Amino acid sequence: MPSLFASYLRVYEPLTAFDRDRQSYWRRYVNEGRAVAPLDGPVRQRTAVIEALGAGWTRLPDLPEEAYVLEADDALLVCPWNLRIRVAEAALSARDGVPPVLADAFVPPVLAGQAKAVVEDWRSGARVLEHGVPRVHEQIATWGVPLRWFVLFDPQERHLVTEPERRALRYRTEISKARRRSSRALSVLRKSVGEAPITEAVEEAARWLEEFHPRSVVELDYGGLVQLLPDETLAADDSTELVAAGLAGLSRGEAEEASAAYDKLVARWRAVQLLERCN
Repeated sequence: MPSLFASYLRVYEPLTAFDRDRQSYWRRYVNEGRAVAPLDGPVRQRTAVIEALGAGWTRLPDLPEEAYVLEADDALLVCPWNLRIRVAEAALSARDGVPPVLADAFVPPVLAGQAKAVVEDWRSGARVLEHGVPRVHEQIATWGVPLRWFVLFDPQERHLVTEPERRALRYRTEISKARRRSSRALSVLRKSVGEAPITEAVEEAARWLEEFHPRSVVELDYGGLVQLLPDETLAADDSTELVAAGLAGLSRGEAEEASAAYDKLVARWRAVQLLERCN
C-alpha cells in the first residue's frame, strides 16, 4: 500500500450507477453508519491490508468492501475502495522490471498467480458480463499531486480546513465540468505541444472520467500531504491557477508565460517530492 503522504483523486457515483445488489449493499452500509471519512480512510485501508496479509505475501486476502460516502443535492454518492483489486495490481506491479529471483522472493509465484487471476477476472470474463465494465474509483499519488489532476478543477472549488486534527485541502466538482475542462486542456495541448507526455497524461485522466456516471462528483484530496505543509503554504497554494495560466498562455501562443507557470508549479511540487528522501 502507498505512503500515507499521498494525494487522492476520487470519483463518487450515485447509487443508480451500481447494479441492484450493490445498491442494496451500499444503502445498508450507510444506514449502519459504517462509512469512513476521507480523513481516516488511508490509515484504515493500510491497516486492513496489513492485517489481512498477515506475516507475509503468501496469499491474496479477502478484504472488506468499504467506501467513502458523499451526500450532494439530497443524493447519496459512493466511492468504493476496491481494495482487493488494488492489492492484486500492486503485487503484479511490484514484480515488473525486477529479476525473477528477487521478484519471487518479494511476491511469491503463488500469490502472483492469484493476483493475475483476480485482475483478469476483474477486467474480463463472467464478472464483466454480469456487472458491466468495472471501475476503480480512486487514484493515488505519493509525495505530490500529478499536474494533470489540477486541470479538472477551478480555484473556486477549493476547500481548506486548518483546524488541528482536521487539516485538509480538497477540491470537488461535478464530473461534467471536469470532463469539459480536460477536453479543453487536451485541445490546447495537442495544438501547442503535440503528443507530449503531458498531453498523454491529461488524455489518460479524461478517459478515466468517461467510465463513470454523468452525475458523479470528482474530488482531489491533498490527503496526508497537508501534514508536510504549514498553514500559510496551504493557504497560498495556487497550483490550480498556475495550471490554468499555463494553458491560457499556450492557447494564446505565449510560450514564455506558459513556461513560467509550469516552472513554478514543477519547482513547488519537486520540493515536496524531495521530502521523501528525508523521511
